[in-house]
Formats: sequence, structure tokens, C-alpha cells
Amino acid sequence: MKLVIVESPTKAKTISRFLGKGFIVDSSYGHIRDLPKTVLGIDPENNFEPKYIIPIKAKKIVTQLKKEAEKANTVILATDEDREGEAIAWHLMKALGLDAPKEGKKKAPKIERIVFHEITKKAIEEALQSPRAIDIPLVDAQQARRILDRIVGYKLSPFLWKKVARGLSAGRVQSVALRLIAEREREIEAFIKQEYWTIDAILGKEHVGKEFTAHLSKINGKTVQKLDIGTEPQAMEIKTDLDSASFVIESVEKKATIKNPYPPFTTSTLQQEASRKLGFSAKQTMMIAQQLYEGIDVGDGHQGLITYMRTDSVNLSEEALQSGKEVLTELFGKQYALPQPRRFKTKSKGAQEAHEAVRPADPRRHPEIIKQYLERNQFRLYDLIWRRFMASQMPEAVFDSTSIDIGAKAEHGTAYGLRATGQIMKFDGFLKVYTTKTEEVELPDVKNGETLKKISIDPVQHFTEPPARYTEASLIKLLEENGFGRPST
Repeated sequence: MKLVIVESPTKAKTISRFLGKGFIVDSSYGHIRDLPKTVLGIDPENNFEPKYIIPIKAKKIVTQLKKEAEKANTVILATDEDREGEAIAWHLMKALGLDAPKEGKKKAPKIERIVFHEITKKAIEEALQSPRAIDIPLVDAQQARRILDRIVGYKLSPFLWKKVARGLSAGRVQSVALRLIAEREREIEAFIKQEYWTIDAILGKEHVGKEFTAHLSKINGKTVQKLDIGTEPQAMEIKTDLDSASFVIESVEKKATIKNPYPPFTTSTLQQEASRKLGFSAKQTMMIAQQLYEGIDVGDGHQGLITYMRTDSVNLSEEALQSGKEVLTELFGKQYALPQPRRFKTKSKGAQEAHEAVRPADPRRHPEIIKQYLERNQFRLYDLIWRRFMASQMPEAVFDSTSIDIGAKAEHGTAYGLRATGQIMKFDGFLKVYTTKTEEVELPDVKNGETLKKISIDPVQHFTEPPARYTEASLIKLLEENGFGRPST
């Protein structure tokens, strides 16, 4: 008999569907060993040796798993593929005594470690065919992070509880985030607003009703900067000049421009986009993503719907790329599927390139097909992940862009330059499935030397704004840009 141990009972239920007789799948319910809560639990004088205990809530689970392990010929540790999952596998081995059976006990069962990026039958079967040993350097990395968290936070966190609020934690990411927030607050406090003006001209063709807006861009050949027009008298002087000026087309430029699709999601970009589009907190996003990853009954039993959601890679498997292309062709036609897959390069420092991006486990599982089986927020997040992946393998959106430069000369000789820009979508490409903010502005057909009629000159007063306070999403983005890993907590 083979015993497969995972962290979550939902994950266990999903995996058990793919395994035949001779397998028992059980759950550790997460970590089964940890540092004690009442003491530091680390010996600084002895190479920072951690002292692990089995928490009370985990003792019953450990007893159950020990009984099952004693009956098994092989124990397969199938925890998540990241540092935390590797550490849980190692702690299971230690807590269950798999590496050193007690005297008088039978020979310890064979220990195998398997990892997979998605909970599908094919992925589980492939993982079982290629087991490996526990990755001790990865375990050491997790322990180092845990010990560092404890050293930094154990004495400082209680101070925060006393002075600020219970439950706050002073750790690696939290401490950096607090500094960034404090620095931004100082910037806001030191900010002094400045007045500035912009000037728009509403113009049209003679005897034609089509109007368009041109923005003041140059004065006597010099580009107008944001704060150049700083007072109302300055703005009104320019308005007076333009009110009496004639407007002549100096150049018209037409070209095709493209908008490229975004890469598939990493942990950080998923959190940011779920915040922006769905209003989810980072914690809510990860909780729902965990449910989608571990499996949901979608009519044909529990199925893992997305790949592992803790990743900093934008890699995609060849199988996913091929499957995505087939689905796009079926749904929208060949013009919406790329002849060759688009591959993205991970920009994050220290990204684990062996991992995949967050994507649907099976692209054929269209969100609308399984909507009836999902809770509202599960559907919304799955739909977002599915669309982002599909869009990443679709052609660019193509726009016809037009720029019109207009000259206007005041009676006293000052030369003004105005510019109007517009674009019209020619081919929607990836925007067919993944909408982003794109504004279409149609400009009239004009020629060099053509004179325009003035409808109005509109000066508008503005004031500079202080830097915005961080949202959860923008703070996560900044932390990632500054090399603080995947700040998913």
C-alpha cells in the first residue's frame, strides 16, 4: 500500500480520484511542526538551531498519519512545490519518524517526494513516474526565512501589540512595507501644490460639422512643459492670441500602431489585477486561488482548475500552449490564434524558472461552462485567469493612429503649435477576450495647408497632486520591483 500525504483535505479528495487501488490519500492540514509560541525557540549560541514542536491541534493528525505510515510500503510526500511545501514534506518525515524508525519497529517505508504544478490526472501520473528525494537546500532556505522572521519579529511584535494593535507582525516584508508607507507619507506631508494651466482648442473643418480637440503643445517652437503656464493672466493672454489667430494644418501623420497582450499571471500580477478589476484583497485572491487549485466539483468530480498560484515565473508548458491554440481556433477562428506560441521572459530577480505561470489547468474548460458549479467570486477569478492566459496567446490589437500638427500665429507674431491625436481600432486581437482601457478618437480627414475654423479656446486650471497613498495592489507591485520576492501575505 502507498500512502500519499498532501496539505489540504480538498487537495486529497481531488487527487484520490486519479489514483487506483493500493493508494491512500490523506492530509496533514498544513504544517505539523513549528517553533513554539511561548519562547523564542531558536538557540543563537548554537548556530541558530531551531527547536520544533508539534502544536496541540496537529497531534491528532500526526497520530493518524503515523498509523497509516506504519501500514504503508511507500510514503509519498506530495506537498506543494515551493519552499513551504518542501519544508512541510521534511517536517512530515521527521514527525512521523520515517527517516529513523524506533527500535523494534519494522523497517521504515520507502520515502518519495513528488511535485506537480496542476492537479490533473496526467500531472499526477507523471509526478508518480518521476519521484525524487526531499530537496534539503530548499528546506534550509525555508528554515532560514522562518528563523529570520522569528528573530526579527518575536521581540518586536509584542511591542506592536501593546502600542498599536493585536495581531500585527514585524517581519521581513512587513517591516519593509512599513518603511515604504512611512516614506510616502512624509512625501505627502512635504508636498506643496502648484498651479498650472492647459489650453485646448476646439476646431473643425469649414462647412463640416465634425469637431475635434487640439492641445497647445508649442510656443515659438519650444515644447510647452506641464508647469510653463502657471497663472491665469498667462493663460488668458494665450487665449486672446488664439482667439484672433487662424489655424492651419502643418502636418498629418498616419500609421498603424499595435498593443501587445500582457504575460500570463504571476502571484503578484494576479493580486494586482484582481484588486484593480474585481476589488479583491491580496488575501482574498490567494484564498480563492487556493480553492481553484485544490479542486472543485464541476459535474465530473473534483477537478483542479488552475495551476499552482504561488509563482514568479511567466513560463508556459508546451501542452498548455498547444491546447490554448486549439481552443482559440475553435472559439474565434484562425485569425485569433498565433502560428507560433508567444513566450515571455521573467523579469523578476531570482524567479524560479522551473515553475509555470498561473493559468487554467485545462484551457478547454471555458468559464461559462463551469459557472454553475462555482461560487460568484470563484467564477470571477477563474474567468480572469482564463482570459489572461488566452489573451497571452492571441495576436496584438492593431489601431490606425493619426497625429495632426496645427500652426496658429498671433497678430503680434507669437507662433503657437497645437496637436490632435486619435486612433481607431482596426483589429481587436487579444482585446476580444481581455479588455483593457483603450479610447477610440476619430479625427476628420484633413490635408497639409488646410485652414480650420475655431469653435472655442478653453483654458483649464489645474493643481499638481501629492503622491497617492499606496493601495494594497500598488504596494505589492513596489515590493516586487524592489526585490522582495512574492509578497503574497
